[in-house]
Amino acid sequence: MPRFSVIVPTHGVAGRLAQALDSVLTQSFGDFELIPVCDAPDSPAGTVAAAYAARDSRVAPVHSPPSGGLSAARNTGMAAASGTYLLFLDGDDDLVPGALGALDAELRADTDVLYFGHERVHWWEGESSRPPLDKDPEIIGVYAPAWSAAYRRAFLTEHRLTFPGGHFTDAGWGGLVTLATERAAVLHTVCVRHHLRRQGRRLNAPGEHQFEVLDQVESVLTRAAEQTVSAAKSHALFGQLFALVLKTAAHPTRVPARRRRAFFRRAGRLYRRHRPAGFRPPPGSLGVQHRLLAIGAYSAFRALRGTNQTAAKAAQRVPRPRMLRTRALYATHLRRPLDENLAVYCAYWGRGYACNPAAIHAKARDLAPHIRSVFLVEPEAVAALPKGIDHAVIGSRRSWEVLARAKYLINNANFADDVVKRPGSVHVQTQHGTPLKKMGVDQSTYPVVAAATGSFSKLLTRVDRWDYNLSSNRHSTRMWERAFPGTYEALEYGYPRNDVYYTATADDVARVRARLGVPEGRTALLYAPTHRDYSTGFEARLDLEAFCEEIGEDFVVLLRAHYFYDEGDRRGSSGRIIDVTGHRSSEDVCLAADALITDYSSIMFDYANLDRPIVVYADDWEIYRETRGVYFDVMEAPPGPVARTPQDLARVFTEGSYADPTSTALRARFRERFCQFDDGRAAERVVRRVLLGEPPEAIPPVVPLAERLPAPAASTLVRS
Repeated sequence: MPRFSVIVPTHGVAGRLAQALDSVLTQSFGDFELIPVCDAPDSPAGTVAAAYAARDSRVAPVHSPPSGGLSAARNTGMAAASGTYLLFLDGDDDLVPGALGALDAELRADTDVLYFGHERVHWWEGESSRPPLDKDPEIIGVYAPAWSAAYRRAFLTEHRLTFPGGHFTDAGWGGLVTLATERAAVLHTVCVRHHLRRQGRRLNAPGEHQFEVLDQVESVLTRAAEQTVSAAKSHALFGQLFALVLKTAAHPTRVPARRRRAFFRRAGRLYRRHRPAGFRPPPGSLGVQHRLLAIGAYSAFRALRGTNQTAAKAAQRVPRPRMLRTRALYATHLRRPLDENLAVYCAYWGRGYACNPAAIHAKARDLAPHIRSVFLVEPEAVAALPKGIDHAVIGSRRSWEVLARAKYLINNANFADDVVKRPGSVHVQTQHGTPLKKMGVDQSTYPVVAAATGSFSKLLTRVDRWDYNLSSNRHSTRMWERAFPGTYEALEYGYPRNDVYYTATADDVARVRARLGVPEGRTALLYAPTHRDYSTGFEARLDLEAFCEEIGEDFVVLLRAHYFYDEGDRRGSSGRIIDVTGHRSSEDVCLAADALITDYSSIMFDYANLDRPIVVYADDWEIYRETRGVYFDVMEAPPGPVARTPQDLARVFTEGSYADPTSTALRARFRERFCQFDDGRAAERVVRRVLLGEPPEAIPPVVPLAERLPAPAASTLVRS
């Protein structure tokens, strides 16, 4: 049997699960089994776990329905475990390097429980803290989370210990383990990095579930009364449990106002019934709270804690929209009922009808015609809107009216800070690319980018409005969870704007090329460099005239600058450079191109769906990486050949290596990683789930990559 069984519940943490599993599998001590506990084999976490199991025989996923909660998941993992010692690791936490080796060296054959140190890491991975382990190991109890100890499996089996159901399972588990433990030890080495969530612990949320802490306390103390327990252990455990109870009772918002007195009274009855003989309350304010609880003096307890004043201060801190005179109408409309059949869309801060919002809008007209839609645009974008698109100019009276009344708000960036998230409204963040460069709060350590981003607190306030966040691959799911921490649900449906890469025909490709002015019989190379945060204005970074002269007459270049620089015409004098920056649809431009040249732009991830050649021109990779920050090294995992100089880039095309077998193999690996969910039906999935309210199990599944047929390239047609 293995020395350790590491049990990893995964519900709700699919985004960080790979990091947690890697932290176990890369341990220098290898005598373990790793048991991810997933909702279902085809869930996001189940898919990740299955991939790891296919690569490493030590990974053995099991499944537990999410309705059973954390306790059922851990119990399922325990039932499957065969190791001498059990460890529990949350799916978004990390086992620090060398942890298993340190535990193995410390454990003795008769040790029931070995508590170890852990580090609490703030959600932005900045500050951290290490709670001390300075108590008697046999009475650490509820102070130690389940994931901060190693448990001898035979000890748990002998005492029939399982995690109690419901909320606050760690408190119940910790109490029951304390009662049963005879031989415990402490290792002060930090073995787990526990990542605190920006949205806080679920247990801290207000609601009736707070009463379940009393259920756990009663269960533990009832068990204690049935067995012989030393006075020291009994007193310590009682004090720990009621410190937890008093923390809940004293909090101004956790227990609903109308139920606070009932919570206090029940807690007082438990206190009086189970108080051990000779127990003395702790000194200071906490001791006063103990005494007030013992006599049921709720009014005095409430006054002591100043709950009225605290609640008033908390209410004053609730953010409210800044109502300028031009937006007074918005405040009026916020008092009117939501329009259940109204959706508001916006793309690129109002730049026009584009990207994922446009694709969702178009599909909604087919599948949800009862939903009225309004696109928000800037004044200069109105003229370019397709016919029949109802719109409102951003900042106008109508724009504020529809923002106040709409049930659905769909954006690929963010709505204005003053927009209020109304109860019952549904906000969908579609995103507009796969992140190679650092995004959101991950930009905070890069001064140039952070300065341009502005207030991160405002950014997070905007994130708090999201109900859904789209993802086109699992990499994005994980990075969005880091960059935009929130309570939204990740929809791994693909990007609706990329549907056209699988639905367009050869005739569609020919029409787009004709519209853009691509000469027949020429190979069109799309050159799409990204924005540089360390530079102002557009820089082509490549002498396109010289490049065209070098590669020959068979090629033309479609130049698409970043959308920050969509003004002006950059056509070359030779006629072989076609500026398509101002063209509304980047998808059209990609369809027209036979190959892509880019640097670090997210367009490479979208274009990869077409399975056409991609060349990376990385003349300033080191500078870009240091000033902007990246999530992975594209030089080590590129979608095709990498050129570092103009000469190298020209050679890729003159020698044909841009489309050789090596390039094809690189692209295939890239597509497997980053084209996971784009299959031509992303918009349909979003409309059915969000606008039509269909359950997840009714949503069309993603077509496997090998079964998809991308739109044909024009060069393929010419050769045939």
